[in-house]
Amino acid sequence: MKDVRITVIRKACYRNLMERYENPIEHACDIQEGQVFISHEGRIPEGFCDSAWGSMEYFVKELAAGRGNFYDGWMKNPDSAMISCNDGFRPVSFLLEAAEDMK
Repeated sequence: MKDVRITVIRKACYRNLMERYENPIEHACDIQEGQVFISHEGRIPEGFCDSAWGSMEYFVKELAAGRGNFYDGWMKNPDSAMISCNDGFRPVSFLLEAAEDMK
């Protein structure tokens, strides 16, 4: 089984939507651009956001199992995927990349 590198590529913040619809939340998302996590054997990395994991778990497990090429050629690198978390106020984009064992 391959490890999967999860890299935080971009973090957006829609303050106008937050002001209009969201109740104030402290520390809603502490992930930073450039941060890297490693999924071993398709498991959630330690300290990783549960909500973000819910958005990408399928893709991580598929890449870990050696499968990829999602949606018939969506990504230039078939052993990768670009996935965003489901936070509509501060979505985070993650690059998932299959790699050989990185332990």
